Amino acid sequence: MNLLSKKSFKDKLNTWYIANKRNLPWRETKNPYHIWVSEVMLQQTQVITVIDYFNRFIDYFPDIKTLSQADLQAVLKHWEGLGYYSRARNLHRAARQLIEDNRFDVPDTPEEFRKLMGVGDYINAAVQSIAFGHALAVVDGNVKRVLSRVFMMDMPVNQSGAHAAFYDKASLLLDENDPSTSNQAMMELGALVCKPKRPLCGACPVSRFCKAFKNKRTDEYPKRVTPRKIPTRQMVAGLIVKNDQFLIVQREEHGFLGGMWELPGGPVTIESPEESLASAVKKRTGISVTVTAHLTHVGHAYTHFKLKLSVYLCHPVSPVTRLTADANRTWIHPKDIPEYPFHKAMHKCFPKVIDYFRKAS
Repeated sequence: MNLLSKKSFKDKLNTWYIANKRNLPWRETKNPYHIWVSEVMLQQTQVITVIDYFNRFIDYFPDIKTLSQADLQAVLKHWEGLGYYSRARNLHRAARQLIEDNRFDVPDTPEEFRKLMGVGDYINAAVQSIAFGHALAVVDGNVKRVLSRVFMMDMPVNQSGAHAAFYDKASLLLDENDPSTSNQAMMELGALVCKPKRPLCGACPVSRFCKAFKNKRTDEYPKRVTPRKIPTRQMVAGLIVKNDQFLIVQREEHGFLGGMWELPGGPVTIESPEESLASAVKKRTGISVTVTAHLTHVGHAYTHFKLKLSVYLCHPVSPVTRLTADANRTWIHPKDIPEYPFHKAMHKCFPKVIDYFRKAS
């Protein structure tokens, strides 16, 4: 693509974007913190899902200082259901990093912003270009799909190490005079027009520059490496009942689903599910239980594995007066469920939990 064509591509794309962009709350502000929050939420999550979460989060944590002073549990509760909870934890830590350095605003240089927890290449480029006008190309899944078709790139979009190749192409098409509009236009084109299946080429403002369109091969792009089969993990959890309450435990802050609460349990080992559960509960809480009945079975898909979770009703072998010393465990009544951040698999179990207590009362 020659210089004249590149300029024409940028102009047509920007014009199309201004006329066709969706009205989204984070586009109605130039507040760098709000833009930062939106971009963190938008990673690996659909726009329609993010809108309500974004509005609630900004209402509750309107600025960096408020976020930094918040308890992590409150942050996770407002992130509950959005998934990828490390994003929330890193955003919270980054806010505290800034306050510790006596900063109450988002760094306006890519070098300084990149030092914060959770700020990788994508977040850095998105926030710095949209909020501050730095000429950094944004490369997400939508942008990769556009580039793959425009240039007929044989590099698989999901291949390890592919980012550099796509970043180079994105930089060629970046309008350095208006990187905010340019980056958002590329992402919007991928979301609304250059779709994974059945792209709307007739509505594309830059189809005349697209090699895949000219060669009638849009269905062949983007190229992808066949992903490995996602493994399935068999897990068990226990509804341990004491009077009108049940036991919940908190996951360690660092790690998968860090800081979230759940029913105690663990993986199914070579023993039966019931034996596996009793062993896991004893190890995690110090409580010996009798597994009395199967309560429910739920499934949930995460990025790297599928979960099959069986929940059993359990009762302590002897009266429980105290737990082993650990603040990350507590007894709650079903009405207290909304007070704690639980991951989605737990929420799938709770209708049966609530039903159990309703029938027992």
